[in-house]
Amino acid sequence: MTKLLVATLVALAATTAGVRAEVYPSRAINLVVPAASGGPTDTIARILAEHMRATFGQPVIVENVPGAAGTNGVGRVARAAPDGYTIVIGLSSTHVNNGAIYKLPYDVLADFAPIALISNSPHLIVSKTSVPAKDLRELIAWLKINPGKAFEGTVGIGSPPHIAGVYFQKLTATTFEFVPYRGAAEAMQGLLAGQIDLLFPQAAALQLAHAGKIRAYAVMARTRLENAPDIPTVDEAGASGLYVSTWYALWAPNGTSQDVITKLNAAVMEALADPAVRQRFADQQQDIFPREMQTPEALRTFQNAEVKKWWPIIKAAKIKLE
Repeated sequence: MTKLLVATLVALAATTAGVRAEVYPSRAINLVVPAASGGPTDTIARILAEHMRATFGQPVIVENVPGAAGTNGVGRVARAAPDGYTIVIGLSSTHVNNGAIYKLPYDVLADFAPIALISNSPHLIVSKTSVPAKDLRELIAWLKINPGKAFEGTVGIGSPPHIAGVYFQKLTATTFEFVPYRGAAEAMQGLLAGQIDLLFPQAAALQLAHAGKIRAYAVMARTRLENAPDIPTVDEAGASGLYVSTWYALWAPNGTSQDVITKLNAAVMEALADPAVRQRFADQQQDIFPREMQTPEALRTFQNAEVKKWWPIIKAAKIKLE
């Protein structure tokens, strides 16, 4: 009887330990940011990580892995164990554009399990204050009489500022040189320092425009920004149809269990519903996607639609890097 009791207790302990081991998350989650610290991607990741940390009761560690237009960080997650402890915050460039530009060791669609859409931000057309143009039409005219002499900052080949610049050139029949930076913050520093003439940053740059440190010509969207009604749209300013925005989302490695994805998605949705988080996103000029678009299924549908829209355009522009 004693041996039977001991055996039963051992079996029960093993079962209990197994149940504990299956609880997710039981340790720190690594959130990879495929960009340098200080930029929009990093800021959004840290806001989410802070809230998810409180939800899970486990650390959510933000790890910046910049380089190669985001492929270094995204590639690391593609190769990670599909256990939910390594996830990535991606964006329109890393999980759409790069698939048409680079010969990647991973598939931007097949190798990742969608978690949630997060937010979206339109881009602006801005310059350093010493550029003589006072509006977009004057800027286009200035570029035309100075072909190839101006410099536009990008965050690497295929980044939204680069794609925006390529489209701008094609639409306006202008030419200028591209200067790559490691991240959005560095590119803006380059503009402020006068190292470059132009930039197509996200709407968070409005703070610098309002302070008079840079000149904003247009918002690259169909409608004006609520907190910057004085800045015209590209349609109004003279570059009709030049719409460029950056959206953000979370992915896990493909093969991650549905239970883990569900828990991660719930934590993200909880964060995005928090008024304090929503205000911090608004301060960054980030529009949070509606709740019905925050599901894994909605992200998969949205990403597929973006691929179908942008890949033909990128390939037609012959933006390619092996």
